[in-house]
Amino acid sequence: MDESFARHLERVRAHRAELGESMAALDAALALPVGLGSVWRRRVRAALTELAHDLRDHVDLTEAPDGLYADLREREPRLSAGVQAQLTDHAELLAEVDRLLGERDEGVPGATAVQEHREAATRLIGRLVRHRQRGSDLIHAAYDVDIGGSG
Repeated sequence: MDESFARHLERVRAHRAELGESMAALDAALALPVGLGSVWRRRVRAALTELAHDLRDHVDLTEAPDGLYADLREREPRLSAGVQAQLTDHAELLAEVDRLLGERDEGVPGATAVQEHREAATRLIGRLVRHRQRGSDLIHAAYDVDIGGSG
């Protein structure tokens, strides 16, 4: 692995840690009692906003023309289906984050809608966990490198 790509992989590792931290912050916000009302809504909104930022950074970094996924496809064509799955995840995850942020912007009326919002955000965290797992597996399969599982 050349020096420039090794530096790129270090940036991926750092952004991965940031994304993990924002996922944990959203999980913590969602775990608060919804009975806190506006406090709960503000915490969830702030955590979702940070997650959206970190997810966009992750997508920009990994999908760059000289980035991780381009290198994976070139170096290990056998992993192309896995890379494509990650790219599909990116589009779907970004759309879901935007949808959840839109709900927060519009306000979530009523207790049932708040519970549905909470469930959708919790499912998002689960999808992100699986996305990170698959990304870690791809990187290990291509470079025999552990990208790191914790923040």
